[in-house]
Amino acid sequence: MKLTLSWMAWTLPTAIFCISIFLIVIAMTIWQAMSPSTERRGFLPIPTTPGDRFFIGILTSIYIFLAWVGLTDFSLWILLVIAVCWIIVVMRWG
Repeated sequence: MKLTLSWMAWTLPTAIFCISIFLIVIAMTIWQAMSPSTERRGFLPIPTTPGDRFFIGILTSIYIFLAWVGLTDFSLWILLVIAVCWIIVVMRWG
């Protein structure tokens, strides 16, 4: 029985998105350590902190990525712009 490893095929937009998330998480950790924030309410149905809103934005962006890749043949560059805009909306007004 032969064991083969299957590696994820990274595209440039996906790599940029993942590296950006990693860098933003580091920046937000430092930001929260220096000046802790309080919860607030936006269009999301629960009170959230910036970390909560970032997590919700990233999680929904991942679902948008999966749906985009599974249901369309459009460029991932368009999706990268949509995902970043969505995260900004959730962070600002969420």
